[in-house]
Amino acid sequence: MLLITQEIRDFLNMHKLSYVATVSSDGKPNLSPKGTLIGWTSDTLAFADIRSPDTMNNLQSNPNVEINVIDPFSRKGYLFKGKANILEKGSLYEDILNYYRSHNVKSSINAIVLVDVSEVYRVTSPLYDMGASEQEIKSKWKKHFENV
Repeated sequence: MLLITQEIRDFLNMHKLSYVATVSSDGKPNLSPKGTLIGWTSDTLAFADIRSPDTMNNLQSNPNVEINVIDPFSRKGYLFKGKANILEKGSLYEDILNYYRSHNVKSSINAIVLVDVSEVYRVTSPLYDMGASEQEIKSKWKKHFENV
């Protein structure tokens, strides 16, 4: 198992779009994009509740969460599993809120979700299993996005 290393923190800072998976009280999945995921400590992640009513409702009844962050060009990234804690006040809430404000997050923040990470996995495309190099994969996807 990996911890949230500086390499992972740098990756999260570079690739701002993550996907947070939760499950509702009646067992329905919810996948929600987030643009505020950060590595807060070596074993916690944080993201801001800006416009996430389903995610927040789900976390209140089931704190288990899975988060995926992938570089769209290299098709590499990380999968995080853990338990979420919703912060709406207190010194830790203020510290993380101040971090977001100092990093130009201007949206209204309703709460902060702190995720105690229990598992971290590297994620790679099956193209690597077939012998493709990172440069070949990046070139393929850069061409794809240039034509979109």
